[in-house]
Amino acid sequence: MKNKLTVSIFAGGALLAVSMMAGSCTDGFDSRNVNPYEATDEEMNRDNLKTGAFFTQQLRGVIPVGDNLGGEYQIVEMLNGGIFAGYFANIKDSYNIGNRHHDHYVIVNEWNAEPFAKAYTDVMQPWRSICNVTEEGSVDRALSTVVKVFGMSRVTDKYGPIPYSKFGTAMAVPYDSQQEVYNQFFTELDEAISVLTAYVDAGNEPYMARYDYIYSGNVMKWVKFANTLRLRLAMRISNVDSNKARTEATAAIDNKYGLLAAAADDAVVNQTSAFRYTNPLWEVTQSFNDMRMSATIECYMSGYNDPRLGSYFKAVTVDGQNQYRGMRNGMTSGFDAMKSVTSAANFNTDDAIPWMRAAEAYFLQAEAKLRLGVGNGEVKDLYEQGVRASFESAHASGVENYLADNTSVPLQSWVSPTNGQSVNTSTMLTNVTVAWDDNASANAKLQRIMVQKYIALYPDGMEAWSEMRRTGYPGQVSRAYSGNASVAANAVMSRLQFPSTEYTNNAANMAEAVQLLGGIDNAATRLWWDVN
Repeated sequence: MKNKLTVSIFAGGALLAVSMMAGSCTDGFDSRNVNPYEATDEEMNRDNLKTGAFFTQQLRGVIPVGDNLGGEYQIVEMLNGGIFAGYFANIKDSYNIGNRHHDHYVIVNEWNAEPFAKAYTDVMQPWRSICNVTEEGSVDRALSTVVKVFGMSRVTDKYGPIPYSKFGTAMAVPYDSQQEVYNQFFTELDEAISVLTAYVDAGNEPYMARYDYIYSGNVMKWVKFANTLRLRLAMRISNVDSNKARTEATAAIDNKYGLLAAAADDAVVNQTSAFRYTNPLWEVTQSFNDMRMSATIECYMSGYNDPRLGSYFKAVTVDGQNQYRGMRNGMTSGFDAMKSVTSAANFNTDDAIPWMRAAEAYFLQAEAKLRLGVGNGEVKDLYEQGVRASFESAHASGVENYLADNTSVPLQSWVSPTNGQSVNTSTMLTNVTVAWDDNASANAKLQRIMVQKYIALYPDGMEAWSEMRRTGYPGQVSRAYSGNASVAANAVMSRLQFPSTEYTNNAANMAEAVQLLGGIDNAATRLWWDVN
């Protein structure tokens, strides 16, 4: 990780101030007082110039991408969800904060504040700016709102209660409970989807295409994305409010334009002629050499002989053979020896960063049908469609043989590629086969869905970590060391603590924030929806 300056902000942000000079009204004023070198309001609205720059800021900020932002991506994504979910493990001996950190469940203040600060400066504030220059019901505002909900759902699922409904009203903003935040998410998505659906009904002409790095202005695909996001959030609350979950899941599935359905629908931050960036997964795992494949995902994918392994990770030579090898999370020594025999993420410098893939939509539908009785199709078919969609996105072959495998299970022990020491993982992991079993219990069926969803979600550790907390699946290889008295090495981190900057800059609201959390502000207190 390169040294970087962490910027702390007040959660409320600064409101956009717009000043206008007033002039006297005379006949012909408009025609005589037009600057030929300046865009008119009509031209600004037609070309989305008023909103486009703010929209691109959001698209770059939800999951940080840009020039030399590998270190920022590492802190916001990989050193939180990525390592908590067991996709990645730290391989760097020491950072400027020391040698005990999030991979050891030791919360680092500098890292802990970054996802929070980024969300308000690069997701919420641009949304507020778009609201300031658009009318309610505009397509610009609807698109921005979908991105806002997507970005802020990742933030509330890190911390719990967050400043949300009152953002932009003051410098020190009160917190909303996570339940209140989720209820507003659903309201906002419902309204935005209605606006975007009406636009598609009217012809689906490309909208804001020059600023849209995700779908190049294809509003129908944004509707599918928004519906899938709505279904994701519905299933997130399904253990604490099943009635609301059914209502929202049904609305998402029944929308006339549906959900993400194929690799062509995948939401990714594309590289364009106007927007180039260095892929941060390449930067962190190959250029910085800071992180590697985790033993957890190695055990699942290697145990299943998963053909997607070569798409996800780079092979290394161990004992004269090309292999895909990970390292145990929470290690405290032996890093240098591990670097040449553990796998980096298989991304090139100019590859896109994924937001959400179509495979997830099928796994969400499979679970909704299994647990809530919502949706269309059979659970088995939806499960298998999810695996097929994941293979399609990964450009991997052999999916039918994979789906038919009723014997392979995750590795029952993880063996270190450097010293041959092994860890018995048979009781740590979720030991189900890939092949669907109609005679299995409902819980065993859910386990299959969640294991394959976990593999398909890679590299989105934030979402995988949330699903691990929500369902308890899949299990992961325990940490070699946990330095956090509140979280055991064989447990899953429940949340990030509120940033210390909030206690300084937003002190008046922090007592209520902790009360809304419903427990101690530490890594062990569970979020509202985390009851399993």
